[in-house]
Formats: sequence, structure tokens, C-alpha cells
Amino acid sequence: MERCGFCGRSRKEVGILISGNDCHICDYCAERVHEIISENLKSSVKKQFEVEGGKLPKPKDLKAFLDDYVIGQDEAKKTLAVAVYNHYKRLMQKETDDGVEIEKSNIVMVGSTGTGKTLLAKTIAKKLNVPFTIVDATVLTQAGYVGEDIESILTRLLQVSDYDVEAAERGIVFIDEIDKIARKGDNPSITRDVSGEGVQQGLLKLLEGSVVNVPPQGGRKHPDQKCIPVNTKNILFICGGAFDGIERRIASRLNTKVVGYGAQKEQVKVDQNNLLQYVSPQDLKAFGLIPEIIGRLPLLCHLDQLDRDALRRILTEPKNSIIKQYVKLFAMDDVELTFDESVFDFIVDTAVEFKLGARGLRSIVETIMIDVMYEMPSTGEKSMRITLEYAKEKLKKANIEKLKAA
Repeated sequence: MERCGFCGRSRKEVGILISGNDCHICDYCAERVHEIISENLKSSVKKQFEVEGGKLPKPKDLKAFLDDYVIGQDEAKKTLAVAVYNHYKRLMQKETDDGVEIEKSNIVMVGSTGTGKTLLAKTIAKKLNVPFTIVDATVLTQAGYVGEDIESILTRLLQVSDYDVEAAERGIVFIDEIDKIARKGDNPSITRDVSGEGVQQGLLKLLEGSVVNVPPQGGRKHPDQKCIPVNTKNILFICGGAFDGIERRIASRLNTKVVGYGAQKEQVKVDQNNLLQYVSPQDLKAFGLIPEIIGRLPLLCHLDQLDRDALRRILTEPKNSIIKQYVKLFAMDDVELTFDESVFDFIVDTAVEFKLGARGLRSIVETIMIDVMYEMPSTGEKSMRITLEYAKEKLKKANIEKLKAA
């Protein structure tokens, strides 16, 4: 009689008996084997993280890694590298009797859209090999209202870490569009602001560090699920936002004149083209962030507006540059793709003229390449050269001049 080679049960005593090469296994034992393998895989991931955590890269090494993927933004890179290094050095500290407990320093990055806020956070998380998730603050609301609960931030972090709570508690969360939850005025709201000030108040416990009961599948659709307690004390929060219009508040603060005996002090020359470099916590407060949340984001850094030289370097220099991506796409079809240098200058000039920024570079390149990407796989040719005349013709054909009129 055929029996399971692990538990000895016969075919009649089990639901399914799987036959192999002179051996058998029942469905019960197969399920147990799957559970054992899953647990071993999880433990191996933890050990891998611990080994890499013991060899934490120095701030200069972190910045050098960021330089390979992000062009410019040296001040933001230094701030981010030092903050991340100190944060994970804090996690590795041994308990002492001197009473000194190092607190974490969450970060807020201020910069226009397309300057690299999300890319910086994503790249440094890749270097550290820690759980990382990006959350959009615009979908968050207070509990009980249409939208996502604050705890959904940690739900996504758990999902990324394969529900390994220990790994998730050492992860990084990037909260994008933090400026969109600003309250409408500088004064406390007299009405219920469920997607603004209410969300900021809900974020306080997460940013500072507390044990939060997280629904593993989201709280609205599965109300009867068992929650997982997650301690946010060692989770690093990086917030980013464009803060559109904050330059006016910075200019207003810098242009305040002193009246009285101290009015003769020498005025510091202000760079009108880059007012974001003078951003301070009081500007964030005037924009609409509550003082409590500003105090839990002690590190404030700005990202510079991208100029023509930066856009030119972004196009070709990073390891994951736009041009290198298209070259690799064609190489997968055994086609050698080349560009004239004048084409790069033309793409950058177009992006600057239409104020499209770094994200606009891909749109312009895609417009130029769409026809050749359609035709080349069927022609059998092994090389393709993009000239300036070809690029101008394709943009003109796409009626891109209408953007200028708009």
C-alpha cells in the first residue's frame, strides 16, 4: 500500500498523496515543508541585513553612491548622508550607563518638482538594503473619513519587508507631497480639516516613535483582521514637498527692515534666483505645517532648481541616465544606437525653453524616438544614428511648438 514517506499515512488517510521517484508525500507534510522553508528564508534575510548593517557605509561613501545616480544637489546629499549614517549608527549603539540616548533625526526636503527628492531617498535606501516605501500624503485623511488612514503608511512598509516586523522597524519611509497637507492659514483651523491639519496631528505619533497597531491588509476593507504592533521609534521618516509659493514667504521675511537704532546694520546680499536656500522652520510654519510636526522634522534641507548644465549632465552621465536606457533598449534587439552631441544640446534647450525640468527630458526623448522604436525591430538593421535634423523634424511633427504658445 502506498504511504507518505514522512508521516507514514496511507492514501486513504490523507487528502492528496503526491507520488515521486519511488517515494510519496501527503498534502499535510507538503504544507509543513513549505512553512519550514519560508521560515528559513525569512531568517536568512534577517541575517543578511544584520551583516550589512554591521558594515555601515561612511557619509562620504553614501554621497559618492548618490553621485552616481543623482546630478548636483550636493548640500542635500551631504545632509541626507549624515542623517542616515547617524540614524543607523544609533541603531547599532550598545547600551551604556552614561544616560545618553541618541534620538533620531527625521528629514524634510524642500524643492521644486523634478529636482530629485524621491530619487535621493530611493537611491540611499538601495545602498543600505533596508525596507523602503514611498507614500503619497495627499490620499491620507483622519480615521473615519474617505481616504487612507495614517497607519496605511506602515502597512506598505510591512508589505515591502514581507511582513518581517523586525526588518520593517529599521526601514525608511518617504512621505511625498508633505506640503499638500498644510492647513489653509497660519492660524489654527476653526473647522475640521480632515486632509490637512488632521493628518498632521495623526502623523505626530508615527514621526516621534510609538507602538502603532497596523492592519496588515489595510483598515477599511478588512475590519476584522488582527493588527500587527509596529514600533516606529527606529523608522527613519524622510518628507519631501515642492512647497509651491514658499519663496514669497521667504522673500517677505528677508526683506523685513529693522526700525530703530539697529537699522544701520549691513544688509546681507540675497540671491533672488535661489530663495529656497534661505528656507527655515518658520517659513514652513507660515506655509501651513503645525509647530508640533516641524519639531519632529529637525533636519531641513533644500534642493536647488536645475539649470541647463545640470539638465545636460542628467541626460547622459548617471548610471541610469535616460540616454543609457534607450541605448540598452536597442541593444536588446542587437541594434547599436548612437546620438550626435548636438542632439543632447537641442533636447536640453527645449526642456529649458518650455520649463519642463528633469522629468521633461524623457518626454522629449520619447517624442524623438517613438517612430524609430516602432520601425527598427522589423527592419533588421544593426545600427541607428540620431542626428540633429532628425530630432528637430520629429519634434516639429509632434506639434511641440504648441507648448510654447500655451
